[in-house]
Amino acid sequence: MGAIEDVYEDLDAEEVTLEEFREAVEAKVEQMGGLADDETAAMLIAHELEDKEVNGISDISPGMQEVKFIAKVTAIGETRTFERDGDDPDGKVANVEVADESGSVRLSFWDEQADAAENELEVGQVLRIKGRPKEGYNGIEVSVDEVEVDDDAEVDVEILDAYRIEDLSLGLSDVNLKGRILDTESIRTFDRDDGSEGKVANMVLGDPTGRIRVTMWDGQADTVEAVEAGMTVEVVDGYVRERDGQLELHVGERGAIEELDEDITYEPESTPIADLELGQTVDISGVIRSADPKRTFDRDDGSEGQVRNVRVQDDTDDIRVALWGDKADYDLGPGDRAAFADVEIQEGWQDDLEASAGWRSSVTVLDDDADTSSSASADAGGGDEADQATGLGAFSGDEGASESGASGGGTETETASASGGATASLQEEAVEFTGTVVQAGSPVILDNGEETMSVETDADVHLGQEVTARGSVSDGVLDADDVF
Repeated sequence: MGAIEDVYEDLDAEEVTLEEFREAVEAKVEQMGGLADDETAAMLIAHELEDKEVNGISDISPGMQEVKFIAKVTAIGETRTFERDGDDPDGKVANVEVADESGSVRLSFWDEQADAAENELEVGQVLRIKGRPKEGYNGIEVSVDEVEVDDDAEVDVEILDAYRIEDLSLGLSDVNLKGRILDTESIRTFDRDDGSEGKVANMVLGDPTGRIRVTMWDGQADTVEAVEAGMTVEVVDGYVRERDGQLELHVGERGAIEELDEDITYEPESTPIADLELGQTVDISGVIRSADPKRTFDRDDGSEGQVRNVRVQDDTDDIRVALWGDKADYDLGPGDRAAFADVEIQEGWQDDLEASAGWRSSVTVLDDDADTSSSASADAGGGDEADQATGLGAFSGDEGASESGASGGGTETETASASGGATASLQEEAVEFTGTVVQAGSPVILDNGEETMSVETDADVHLGQEVTARGSVSDGVLDADDVF
C-alpha cells in the first residue's frame, strides 16, 4: 500500500471512503502549493477528521467549528416559523433533544430539515450527527448539517416522561419534575446588557431521591410569591445547568410551575453534629434550642445586612447556626425541628464551630415525628447574601461574618428560656434549675433534656458541665444567687 492508504488504514472514520480520502489529500497538496507531499497531506486530513469526533456530548463546546457524535433522541419539539430580514422567506426551526451516557444537548434543524425532523424522527432513535456547536438560549446547541439514523448503534440512555431528582444530569432539557418545596427565596432584579430589567428567584425542591435548587427567570420568578414551603409542585419544561459544581434546574418563559394535589416526601440525610469538621459544607438537622434576635450590620459596599443565630441540637451534640440575609427573617423558635442544607462549617466564637447558612443554603421546618418536610419558615427570602460585615470582628470563609463578629464581639444571646406556663409560674419566684451547660458565657444556658434556662451568673462554668443554678426568675431569665 502507498502512504495515503497507510494513513487511511489507521483512521477511524467509517463515513469517509478511501476514494473521498484520496480526493481530500490531493486537494490539500494543491492547496499547499507543493509544500506537502502525499503522506504529510494525508496526515493533515486525518488529523482534521479526528478533531471533529468527540467521545461524548460532554466534550462538545461552543468554540468547536464542527463536531460529529452519536446520540439517542429523547424529545422532539414542534416546528416554529420566524421572519427573516428583508424579503427573504420565513424560516423554520425544530429543536430535538438528544443524549448519550455523558449528557444531553439540543439539536437545531433549520428550514427543510425542520419539517423532516418533525415528521421522520422518533424518540428512541439513535442518530449520527454532524453539526456546528454554539451557545444557545438554554445552553449549548448544535446546528445540524447532516444527520443519519443508525439502527445498529446502541446508546445506553433511558427515556423518561418524568424525572426524579437523582435522574437529572447536566444539559438535560424539557424536564418535568415533581417535588415538595423545601425553601423559597424572594425575587431579585438585575440589569441586562440591552438595558432591560430581568427577574430571578429561587426555591429548593425535594423528593425521595434528593433535593435540587430551582432557578426561575423573569415571568416565572413571580411564581415564588404564589407558593410556599410544604406545597407539592411540578416543574414543567425545565433545563439543567451547573453552578459552583452543583446541578440546578432552571425554568424560563417556556416552562411552568404547577401546584399538585400529591404527597411527595423528602428525607434529609444529615451529618451528626458531633462529626462536623471545619471547612465542610454539610446538611444538619435537629431541634432549635435557642434563637437570638435578628441583628443588622453594614457591608463593605455601604448596604445593610442582617443575621440571626439559632442553636440546633441533635442526638450527638449542638451547634450555633448563623442565618444570613433574608434567612434571618425565618420564623424559627425553640422547640422547632429544622433541617439546614448546604451550610458551611466555620470557626465561631471562642474557637467553637458554627454553621453558616448563606445564599445557597436552604432551611426547612420538619414534622415533629418524621424526617419529612412539612413547611418552611415564613417570610422566606434570599439573595446574594454571602454577607461580609464591616468592622464587626473576625470573619471565617466567604459566606459571611462569624457569629461573634455580627454581635459586636460579645455574647448578647437573648436566648429563649423555659416556655409557656412554666415560665409564667416561675416569675419572681426562688427556684433551682439543674441542667447541662450548652452555652458558657453571658447568659449561661442550661438544658435538662426537656427545657432550657438562661442564667445570669458570674460563675465559671464550661460546656458539658452539669450544674444547678438557684435564684429568682424574671422575664424568663434566672438571676442566680448560687451556682453549684
